[in-house]
Amino acid sequence: MAKALAEAGEDAVFSYAGRTAHPIAQPLPMRVGGFGGVDGLVTYLRDAAISHVVDATHPFAAQMSRNTVAACAEAGVPLCAFERPAWQVSVGDIWIHVSDIGAAVQALPDAPSRVFLAIGKQHISAFAAKPQHHYLLRLVDTPEAELPLPHCSIEIARGPFDETGDLALMQRYGITHVVSKNAGGHGASAKLAAARALTLPIIMIDRPQVPPRMAFGDLAEVMAWLSHTPA
Repeated sequence: MAKALAEAGEDAVFSYAGRTAHPIAQPLPMRVGGFGGVDGLVTYLRDAAISHVVDATHPFAAQMSRNTVAACAEAGVPLCAFERPAWQVSVGDIWIHVSDIGAAVQALPDAPSRVFLAIGKQHISAFAAKPQHHYLLRLVDTPEAELPLPHCSIEIARGPFDETGDLALMQRYGITHVVSKNAGGHGASAKLAAARALTLPIIMIDRPQVPPRMAFGDLAEVMAWLSHTPA
């Protein structure tokens, strides 16, 4: 999205949440950090004279998406979402659908297991409720503080990943279960294929609900919307 906007010569700004220490550079001016809720975002939109907003946040950044819907409505700024289609179950998959992180914790077995916790760093502490498992974490940044999991291994890596690498990773750590958010897209889908090849169950956390909004899954559709939607 940022590359397309830059190549089109659009006056745009790229906003990062600031949760990774070294975010990937973008070919647009960047701002990092929160806005201070709906009111803060409304103020920013007005002060920066923003004419259009594209919500391209992670599908699980639901609070940001909710705030964006509310702020754009209040500020009178057109909004669309650029979102990856959710992953769909394929032949050979063993998916256990759950609604949220808490349900994912409960879905893990009571017997000690080896779990690939492929959910990022924000909700790791919830899995301390089942400390009998060995957890494999794949993170972008090295944790700054001690993790609340007594048995865990950490792999520092940034996607996209491939099936061969994820298959080797799961075999190396003797993984028996995978916990994943249904983020969609290609960059993190390798673990699904690897789990399928190993006939491992995936506890799949469904996407959170966000308010209705215009949404596109194709870059060309977003660019067309920007061109044809008046401010």
